Amino acid sequence: MTTDALVHVIDDDEAMRDSLSFLLESAGFETRTYDSARVFLEGVAIISSGCIVTDVRMPGMNGLEMCRHLKALHIDLPIIMITGHGDVALAVEAMKAGVADFLEKPFDDEALLRAIRSVLAQARPGAPPHNSGPFQAFLASLSPRETEVLRGVVDGKANKVIAFELGISPRTVEVYRANVMTKTGASSLSQLIRMALTAGFA
Repeated sequence: MTTDALVHVIDDDEAMRDSLSFLLESAGFETRTYDSARVFLEGVAIISSGCIVTDVRMPGMNGLEMCRHLKALHIDLPIIMITGHGDVALAVEAMKAGVADFLEKPFDDEALLRAIRSVLAQARPGAPPHNSGPFQAFLASLSPRETEVLRGVVDGKANKVIAFELGISPRTVEVYRANVMTKTGASSLSQLIRMALTAGFA
């Protein structure tokens, strides 16, 4: 097992920790589990490889606060956040602070494995940087209303909030959001937001 295949799992839910650890080890990853962000931070000085999978909502210190602590310590391990539907705004804020990806609950096991393999590959020395050129071209193809909806999504706003601000129905927002996903080629909300942030759309 190579050290760059190490995954640090942080979650206050013991059943979730055990489930994620079993999934990841079955897929060939080495895992270490922690029941809080503070416990992880206590030993982070001796951690030099791998990636982090963490819940957003945890007692004592949430995932975003942990991200800020790691940034202050100049520790740049890629972070994947697991979020409930009500935590999307927090997850978007975390991505703006440097989190590599986030997954909304309930998520597919394969989606998590793909996300982990992706962030580990991007973290390797010599990995090609993100190319924002194609996304800039996609942006140009969006209608003004689609652009407004995308801006709301990147701001972490719920569909109902975007709908209220634009004077349209939440269902219409969903339609525009689906159009944006199709035009940009994003396969998930996190990928769409990551593409937009990489391209400087905020």
